[in-house]
Formats: sequence, structure tokens, C-alpha cells
Amino acid sequence: RLAGLSWAELGLGPGTWRRGMTWAAAVIGIAALVLAAGAALPLTRAAFRDSRYHLGWADALLTAFVLIPVGTVLLEEVAFRGVLWGLFRRLGGTVLATAASSVLFGLWHILPSLNLATDNQAIGDTLGSGKSAQVTAVLGTVLFTTASGVVFCELRRRSGSILASAGLHWAVNGLSVL
Repeated sequence: RLAGLSWAELGLGPGTWRRGMTWAAAVIGIAALVLAAGAALPLTRAAFRDSRYHLGWADALLTAFVLIPVGTVLLEEVAFRGVLWGLFRRLGGTVLATAASSVLFGLWHILPSLNLATDNQAIGDTLGSGKSAQVTAVLGTVLFTTASGVVFCELRRRSGSILASAGLHWAVNGLSVL
């Protein structure tokens, strides 16, 4: 707001809430179906075995419905699809906004991906262990989250609201924990 962005440019305008919630509900439903199928299929089930989330039900619910929405989704959506997307869009248009905020979103995930090859059984089994596995996991994470950022930006653009991108972001992260 100090840079002069309106609430609408930040994806938080009151006129965008209903449309954003409609989009959010749709993408949450789609993500839930895809994740349920992935967890049910023997071929992809191992991808859900992440040692960071070996939790009891109470901790899993706390993580999925409080920690991820507040500590991850709210912060990242306001920063990347709200502030940065709005500023970059004002400076150079939608393509620049989407590209720049998505690349920054990808780079933001370097630190959390440093131990991914050891934390996630499927990734560890695929990549092995050691420095090259770690580098491959980090590069893969940056590329994947950059591509995810593009999808999130498109949801934000089409709906006019960060609620749509926040819905998908939460669904992928939160429902994966469950």
C-alpha cells in the first residue's frame, strides 16, 4: 500500500472476494481428487511418505489447518501473488509480473528443499543420496515451484483475487499432509 497499490491491485479488493472464493472452492476440489487418487494408487503412494510429516492426527490437523494456512500460504500469497505480482504488473505488465514473481517464488523454496532427498522416501529412492542428489532435488524443487507459481499467478489473474491462488496453494500443501 505504501507503494501506491490499491487493494484490488494486491488481489485483496472486496469486489474480488466472491469470485476468488468460487475459484478457490473449485481448485481445492480438483486438488483433493488428484491427491486422493495419488495416495490411493500404489505407483504414486510413496510420494506421500515424507518424514517431516510423520504426525499423529492432532498434529496433522494443526499443521494442515493452522500452520500451513497462516505460516505458509498467507505469507507467500500476499508476498508473491499480491505485492510482488502487483508491483511487477504495474512496472511491466502481466507477463513480467507472472515471470518475475514465479521465479522468485521458486528461489524462495531453495532452503526448504535442502534435505528433500533424505526427508521424502520416493525422492530419495529415485535420486539416491549425496551431494548430487541434494543438488538435483533443489533444482527440481525450484523448477517445480516456479511452474506452480505460474499456475498460482494465472489463478490470481483470472479471478482478480489471491483467494483463488491461496486455495490451491493450501490444498496442495495442507491436504498432502493429511
